[in-house]
Amino acid sequence: MRAHEAGVLHADGYGGPPIYLPFPADVMALTPHIWSQTTRRGPDGALEVGGVDVRALAADHGTAAYILDEDDFRSRARGFRDAYAAAFAAVCGGADVYYAGKAFLCAEVARWVLQEGLCLDVCTGGELAVARRVGFPGARIGFHGNNKTSAELRQALTYGVGRIIVDSDIEIDRILAIAEELDIQAPVMLRVTVGVEAHTHEFIATGHEDQKFGFGLAGGVAFDAARRILNHPDRLRFLGLHSHIGSQIFDTSGFETSAHRLVQLHARIFDELGYAAPEIDLGGGYGIAYTSQHTPLPTTVLADEMAALIAREFTALGPHWSARVPKVSIEPGRAIVGPAMFTLYEVGTVKPVEIADRQVRTYVSVDGGMSDNARPALYDADFSVTLASRHSTAGPIVVRVVGRHCEAGDIVVQDEWLPADLEAGDLVAVPATGAYCRSLSSQYNHTPRPPVIAVRDGSARVLIRRETIDDLLALDMG
Repeated sequence: MRAHEAGVLHADGYGGPPIYLPFPADVMALTPHIWSQTTRRGPDGALEVGGVDVRALAADHGTAAYILDEDDFRSRARGFRDAYAAAFAAVCGGADVYYAGKAFLCAEVARWVLQEGLCLDVCTGGELAVARRVGFPGARIGFHGNNKTSAELRQALTYGVGRIIVDSDIEIDRILAIAEELDIQAPVMLRVTVGVEAHTHEFIATGHEDQKFGFGLAGGVAFDAARRILNHPDRLRFLGLHSHIGSQIFDTSGFETSAHRLVQLHARIFDELGYAAPEIDLGGGYGIAYTSQHTPLPTTVLADEMAALIAREFTALGPHWSARVPKVSIEPGRAIVGPAMFTLYEVGTVKPVEIADRQVRTYVSVDGGMSDNARPALYDADFSVTLASRHSTAGPIVVRVVGRHCEAGDIVVQDEWLPADLEAGDLVAVPATGAYCRSLSSQYNHTPRPPVIAVRDGSARVLIRRETIDDLLALDMG
């Protein structure tokens, strides 16, 4: 790490390209695995997606705007559905794929999920309301959350949600009371904190013991919760165990430990309580490529490796377990929607700033920022960016893309190569913004949120309209 006793601004090389950012052979080339499947450059260098020129999208819908490639989303959804069905067929008869709506959800996306044969995972009453709006079958919905209210639980059970992932003893009490009130048997899974430290940002690592989710293995806490659920068979139907170890994970090593501990608990419940739970959920968290340095596993490889480790864990329990492997489910969100969307911005200013020892950093300000993409500020997340509206033969320079908000940390892309002739009015596109960008968006500085525009087969349609100043003022009762 480069350092200097007088501070980072005086370190050798400060302001130049970071070590991980190689000099581009062609600054206009697209790195295929970080863009949606139909994104390409047209004859004059402008980006096209779903057969639509981004300049037309900007003219018709303005910027900033989220651009969602419908074919890409559907293809990735089918890819998970088919890969996991095939990989787990011989292990347990297949696997269910629950799309994690927290990554990004709207009514039309919920319809796509349903049409492509996936189930849906929600974690608030609002996400459940979206599912209900499009008639998503309750039996194919899972309900997450560490603090579900009684009102939300009642809505879920009234709608016939197929699984509620229980997160605390208090929640068990709430569900018991509501099930008694409604005279039903509530389907529940037990979220288990398996003590796995996923190699990801601490804010999105959820499998270690010291965090808010689930029942820990230490001291038999999770086992005791399972026993308690099984003590109420008239009101609680115990579906099985659930684990989620974090997000943006690029290999299956963490899942190996998670699956081992989950299967051991599953076996203990059978051995000591005499109950063979019918399901087991391995969660999601599969990583995607945000920059050229990210190398996620292909979905088929991921599915095959996950199936192999589950088969191995149950085989290790003994031959009598081969016919007792529960139905497996997973919960990808980012891996389906993340690469399917990019954010389109217009450049407002290009500002070279001398920072130290005649080093210059070029700041490119766009008409969006941390209100439409909070991930760099929250997680130090890296993104890429490209010139989207024209071709350029200028040489590359390292730029920092920043937003328009009154915040020094309002950074969209920390460092990336762009053509040296970039100027105000150019369009730039930031790929892989489908997950946790619109869903984490805000109205910081009273900035209306961008629209979501779906593209397919040469046409575009609005899925979520642009927020307006009138929308903001409508909430202000003063």
